[in-house]
Amino acid sequence: MPSDMDNKQATLELGTKPVGRLLWQYALPSIVAMSASSMYNIIDRAFIGQVVGPEAIAGLGITFPFMNLSAAFGAAVGVGSSTCISVKLGQRDYETAGHLLGNTVTLNLLIGFAFMAVCLLFLDPILIFFGASEVTLPYAREFMQVILAGNMVTHMYFGMNAVLRSAGKPRHAMYATLFTVAMNIVLIVAFVWWFRWGIRGAALATVTSQSLALCWQMWLFSDKNELLHLKRGIYRLKAQLVRNIIAIGISPFLMQTTSCVIVIFMNNQFVRYGGDMAVGAYSIANSMVMVFFMFVMGMIQGMQPIVGYNFGAEKYDRMFRCLWLTIAAATAILLVGWSLSMLFPRQIARIFTTDATLLELSARGIRLDMLVFFVVGSQAVITNFFQCIGRVKVSIFLSLSRQLIILLPLAYILPMWWQLDGVWYAMPLSDFGSFAMTIPILLWYLKGLKSKNL
Repeated sequence: MPSDMDNKQATLELGTKPVGRLLWQYALPSIVAMSASSMYNIIDRAFIGQVVGPEAIAGLGITFPFMNLSAAFGAAVGVGSSTCISVKLGQRDYETAGHLLGNTVTLNLLIGFAFMAVCLLFLDPILIFFGASEVTLPYAREFMQVILAGNMVTHMYFGMNAVLRSAGKPRHAMYATLFTVAMNIVLIVAFVWWFRWGIRGAALATVTSQSLALCWQMWLFSDKNELLHLKRGIYRLKAQLVRNIIAIGISPFLMQTTSCVIVIFMNNQFVRYGGDMAVGAYSIANSMVMVFFMFVMGMIQGMQPIVGYNFGAEKYDRMFRCLWLTIAAATAILLVGWSLSMLFPRQIARIFTTDATLLELSARGIRLDMLVFFVVGSQAVITNFFQCIGRVKVSIFLSLSRQLIILLPLAYILPMWWQLDGVWYAMPLSDFGSFAMTIPILLWYLKGLKSKNL
């Protein structure tokens, strides 16, 4: 059993160990976990598309805004609290870090329950607003009824994983994710393919696997020998801590909420200009995007505790070295994804469907969606960097620029001339536009730091 001194030493390594090795140490478990999660999403959608049918894939695409909105509330707490914990550990304020853990648990329970109750009460009207048709509504409803019933579990699971990483335990966070993914795959084969429970079975597999992983996470945090552990007196919400969590978490919250708004709008545009099959193609293209973006998110998750700790410890040279290494790695990862998408779009689409119409739409959609995909990584890394150092307004602006400020107007205007293709064209144009805005802002910030001799 690790001693308190061992845990403190592991945390102190964030400020002493060579940054390259440290980033690899923290990012590798996150990359493994996130890539495994990506593979689950691929298998999930493949089973639904191949076993249930192309209409089910379209129905699943309608649920993306729901998933993004749920993730937005989870990110507001999980990312906000984990970043605050990293900073407090860097300042060696272990008592406040413990209270942040307790407040994370309470906030996740309260927000998870409230989100579940409201969304279940108005499920059908919300799904119709999200773009569901008479064909896709039953599939979307069946999936979300189960997902929402387990929403508190989902919020707590992701929140505890974020805290594990900030507490210097990236491998434990990886183990939790790998277990969830492995159990998910086993259960989805059983529920969808064997028992033929359809799209509801896929949702049940997700909630069940996350519930089992959460039990293990809570057991880990119950160990009194851990630097951060669950104990009496830390669960009562403290206004200052909640404000700090939300102040940091507002950036990823707005990013995810914006993503929700965009997917709702895009689903409606795809239905308008291409029908239900176009929504299905968008779902498949998004799946390919997320496979490689999950690798980037793994790098970002590895970066976050290092940047947060060294910012709190005022070791700015280490903080920036971590940033540049993460940008380089993210760009390299997305270049691989871009190459595969340009060369093999039909082969990728065939994983999800054998329907000729959906296959053709998806192959074209994958190429257009990922046309300038390789620039997205640096924009995401820099946005999260500003979040980690408490520059919330900058992070919020960069979060909104890619989708709300650029994509939304383009997705409305371009289809007037190019119909369905115009909806697709809007995505790579917004990717490049946000990248072009992000780099000058980072350089401006660096210039400001140098002038202050930090």
